[in-house]
Amino acid sequence: QVPLVESGGGLVQVGDSLNLSCTASTSISRVYSMDWYRQAPGKQRELVARIANTGGTYYSNSVVGRFFISRENAANTIYLRMNDLKAEDTAVYYCHYKKIRDYWGQGTQVTVSS
Repeated sequence: QVPLVESGGGLVQVGDSLNLSCTASTSISRVYSMDWYRQAPGKQRELVARIANTGGTYYSNSVVGRFFISRENAANTIYLRMNDLKAEDTAVYYCHYKKIRDYWGQGTQVTVSS
């Protein structure tokens, strides 16, 4: 069973918005932090946003003020609202959490065309 399934990626224009979703196959209510990472071609995977089950959030400098992470524990789902997309946001976006070991989704492609 795939532990995490992302959806919502696609091809958009510069300045557009997208909403990503990630649904876990098990309850996330006791998972302290849930993350969105991204990996652009030829680059290392980087942390984009993180949300704790207390509601606290973290954003990388490159997305602060444009991206917003949220979680819905009852639905075992986290979201990433991406506004004012830029060409440099083009990447595969991955959902992640760690509970004893790392759990990753298969990724969803986001392509921002200029």
